[in-house]
Amino acid sequence: MREGADFPDYELPDHQGKMQKLSKLQGKDPMAIMLSRGGYCPKEDLQHQWLVKMEEEIKVGYCKLVTISTDSQLQSLEWRTRLGAHWPFLSDEERILQKDLEIKEYTDPKHDPMIPHTILLEPGLKIYKIYNGYWYWGRPTPEELRQDFRAISRKIRPDWDLSTPFIKEKWKQNEKQYFYPYGEKS
Repeated sequence: MREGADFPDYELPDHQGKMQKLSKLQGKDPMAIMLSRGGYCPKEDLQHQWLVKMEEEIKVGYCKLVTISTDSQLQSLEWRTRLGAHWPFLSDEERILQKDLEIKEYTDPKHDPMIPHTILLEPGLKIYKIYNGYWYWGRPTPEELRQDFRAISRKIRPDWDLSTPFIKEKWKQNEKQYFYPYGEKS
């Protein structure tokens, strides 16, 4: 797991038990994945509380959030509900990510969680930035998350700056694939 590499396209059950593939959840948008200890951890809970406060901002910025924890599906549902979150919470009770990514938090044998990370992804599950959240201060602040989403969006959105001659010309030529939603029917 390193910046510039592809994040594996895991398929895990969500908070309702429905299997979800990360690439499908991401679509063509930037995405933050929180690899989480679970709802029992006060550090995780605090990070997710401020993510709930940012949720509308993230949504209108055409970005996505996904939480993956070693909690059961029921624990994931309860944590998501308690927070008032609306993004997918995926359950990895089998600890597939923990093993594949070699992120077992060996200091907590009681819960056997993964080391918390926040991973910012460009479309195609390409890793833009990794934050190691074993210590709370290793996690991104709301402002860092905004800046990362801004940088990724600027990089992937051809229509980021509507004042460029290139993009103005594409609009005049009715080449809508350069404008969000990039050729898809809305």
